[in-house]
Amino acid sequence: MEPTPQNRRGRIRALPFNVIIPNVLTLFALSAGVTAIRFGIEAKWERAVIALLIAAILDALDGRIARLLRGTSKFGAELDSLSDMVCFGVAPAIILYCFAMQGQTGFGWALCLGYAACMALRLARFNTMIGDPDQPAWAYNYFTGVPAPAAALLVLTPLTLSIEFEHGIFSHPAVVGTFLAGVAFLMVSRIPTFAMKKGRVPVQGVLPLMLVIVAIAAFLVTQPWLTMATLGLVYLGTIPVSYNMYRRRAAVEAAGKSPAEDDDDFDAGL
Repeated sequence: MEPTPQNRRGRIRALPFNVIIPNVLTLFALSAGVTAIRFGIEAKWERAVIALLIAAILDALDGRIARLLRGTSKFGAELDSLSDMVCFGVAPAIILYCFAMQGQTGFGWALCLGYAACMALRLARFNTMIGDPDQPAWAYNYFTGVPAPAAALLVLTPLTLSIEFEHGIFSHPAVVGTFLAGVAFLMVSRIPTFAMKKGRVPVQGVLPLMLVIVAIAAFLVTQPWLTMATLGLVYLGTIPVSYNMYRRRAAVEAAGKSPAEDDDDFDAGL
């Protein structure tokens, strides 16, 4: 990355556009997340979910565009974490509190607060693990715990199903509370989940993949709420797969070590 222009006192004189553009996208995502809170307070559930979906899309784009433009920066990384906390931690907690947990006295608020706190812990742990030299290269294909946007998609599943089927059992506080507690646990757990940042698709698999993406886009237009809930449940089903793949890879790595390496690891742990 090119150095930022500075004056003699070391102050930044100007920022290049390749640094500004990703941060602008992050601010747009933050604005969408705060707007989702407003829609939740006003009981406009469909708009609240759409606003969070927009925030998730922008969150997926800002980091990739920053790397594409070679405009990554420490400021952008910190701004992205703060935006994620608001969009995927605070916003879903407030929306679900207004949706189903408001009449559950302090217990409902405690579950919403616990979800938001677990999001903060998950983001703090992610930031401290960036660039960890003790982590093998292949481990960067996995997250530790459920990432922030996926957690928001999962925890909003009762709301999206309630919109699709006009309330019913999905709006029951017990169902919403179960999702809040379950997703909060998945965020702070050590369970490896697919990062999907790197990977290659075989040539023969490109066309089927594109057809699947087109089908998902079509269903998002025609059946948005049911499609979002289905995507969340499908993602939930991939967690056991990622856990088993990670364990197998870690076992192979451990088996490939020499006795001397094992002794070094033992000495380091004393």
